[in-house]
Amino acid sequence: MKTESKLRVQIRWLIRRDMDRVLDIEGESFAVPWGEEDFLDHLRKKNCIGMVAERDKRIVGYMVYEMHHGELRLLNMAVDPDFRRLGVAAQMVQKIKGKLSQQRRKSITIMLGDDNLSGQLFFQSQDFWCDATMPGYFNGQDGYHMFFQLPSELTGEQPEWE
Repeated sequence: MKTESKLRVQIRWLIRRDMDRVLDIEGESFAVPWGEEDFLDHLRKKNCIGMVAERDKRIVGYMVYEMHHGELRLLNMAVDPDFRRLGVAAQMVQKIKGKLSQQRRKSITIMLGDDNLSGQLFFQSQDFWCDATMPGYFNGQDGYHMFFQLPSELTGEQPEWE
């Protein structure tokens, strides 16, 4: 079930001056957060994109994803704790879903830790499926591989899970 957006945000490219705020949100969101070098290492790659969600000139969320042949890989995503459950993450997911097409990339994948139940439930509410568990993926913690695929009526193909 999808949630109506309660708080409208603007989603734009992540730029260097956004990094301090992104790092604050990251630190408030994860037990083992990415550091600045982790972000920069990914964002230096030509196939990696960073985006932020902004409300009244304040960054309230971000996502980092990679573009691959046939898919987008969502590497990191978080929302400021004060802005959670207001539709910010759903708008970011809609933005990345808008990058899919019949001709190029047809799916989005993400790995979530075993302890990230709220993330698992959120992505399930956004029509993502869990198709594999990865024992020990996150520093000894199991990971869940989740994916979204364009509906077959849009691609003309059967979804991978059928």
